[in-house]
Amino acid sequence: MKSIIKKNNLQKGLVLITMSFILQSCFVAKDYVRPELNTETEALYRTENLSKDSVSIADVSWKKLFSDQYLQQYIAEGLQNNMDVRIALQQIISAEAYAKQGKAGYLPSVNVGTNWTHQVQSKNTQFGAFLTDRSTDQFDLTANLSWEADIWGKIRSNKRASQAAYLQSVAGHQLVKTQLISSIANTYYNLLALDAQLKITKQTIATRESGVTTIKALKDAGQVTQVAVDQNIAQYNSAKTLQVDIESAIFKTENTLSILLGKTPQNFKRGTLDLQKIEQEIVLGVPSKLLSNRPDVMAAEFGLIQSFELSNVAKSNLYPSLTLTAAGGFQSLEIDDLFNSNSLFTNIIGGLTQPIFNKRKLKTQREVALSQQEQSLLQFKKTLLIAGSEVSNALFSYESEVRKFEFRKNEVEALRKAESNSEILLKNGYANYLDLLTARQSALSAELNIIDSKLQQLISIVDLYEALGGGWK
Repeated sequence: MKSIIKKNNLQKGLVLITMSFILQSCFVAKDYVRPELNTETEALYRTENLSKDSVSIADVSWKKLFSDQYLQQYIAEGLQNNMDVRIALQQIISAEAYAKQGKAGYLPSVNVGTNWTHQVQSKNTQFGAFLTDRSTDQFDLTANLSWEADIWGKIRSNKRASQAAYLQSVAGHQLVKTQLISSIANTYYNLLALDAQLKITKQTIATRESGVTTIKALKDAGQVTQVAVDQNIAQYNSAKTLQVDIESAIFKTENTLSILLGKTPQNFKRGTLDLQKIEQEIVLGVPSKLLSNRPDVMAAEFGLIQSFELSNVAKSNLYPSLTLTAAGGFQSLEIDDLFNSNSLFTNIIGGLTQPIFNKRKLKTQREVALSQQEQSLLQFKKTLLIAGSEVSNALFSYESEVRKFEFRKNEVEALRKAESNSEILLKNGYANYLDLLTARQSALSAELNIIDSKLQQLISIVDLYEALGGGWK
């Protein structure tokens, strides 16, 4: 008789499990498909010189892009020690833990526990009145199992959502690396530019100090007045003030680089601005390449995938859920008989639950999930548009600085000749001191400007490299 009952129970269990697997084929959860982005990527870079090749400068390693050995060393140190990079790594670890939890969604929940129950019956109850000993003890060792069939793809969507969140954190880490490389390179180039400006300023100070001596001699010879001497001295002190400002800027920029490298403030060895060359060809690649190159665009799409899968989950919650629960173990009134074969017990329950009235919670969750999915889509498209704009701006800045650099060089040459000629003419009495002062000041400004133009060329290439998503690979 017992064997027949067990056989019937087994058949019922098999039928229930078979039904669950049949129902699993009726997924309501949809698969994610990337939205059409033809409008967003069309003319995204706003340039006619767009390569049809998918390869871009972003595919070049930073080790090849930057040839300066000091800069290479500092980027490597920054990637190892920078605090933001290390924080991003911890965020990846957290997201990975959730992803592992999502993968375990298909597994059943199992708990094991042991209990002791002491019960005293009331004498005035229908059972207590007839019992001589109204107190009883019961001991049990029980295992409980609970499992939900993924009929509508809810567990699968939860798993995919957690995986998307993990990949989003990975893209966030890649974004931090890209931004860090750009920040270190730009800060380093700023230091080199400040060094070059300091060198020019010191040369100017020496020239103006000599000029003060010359103008005093001319004043003694009666060719100029004391006003000319005073204005030359003022111009000399102006250059000394500029030197102090540049040295202060160098000090602060070194402190900025220290923070980027995760170090205490210190002086850094470095090359010179004249030796900085980026010989890689400036190739943009097709705009759609940003979808796989630029970390913030990838992160935005993973955010869209996550919200898409969570909307699947919210929809699945509106449908019936099939659960299987089981309990078994040992139960006895005497602890000595707890592990006796007669103390064994089992319970198996299969249930199909359809939510009917839940104070509108499930419908609200569905509506909110769809709204959040639309927000994520718009954010994804916005991020792509911003990325294209940044590429366009960086490219235009680079091309502009290249053209300006030639004009700056011609300006410096002309103003240096004007300064030299004004000094000769002044000594020979054919010009006044104001011409010389103006020529000197203009020449200094022009030389500082040409250094800045060289700096802006380098920075615009770094910005373009970052805008295209380079550095993290």
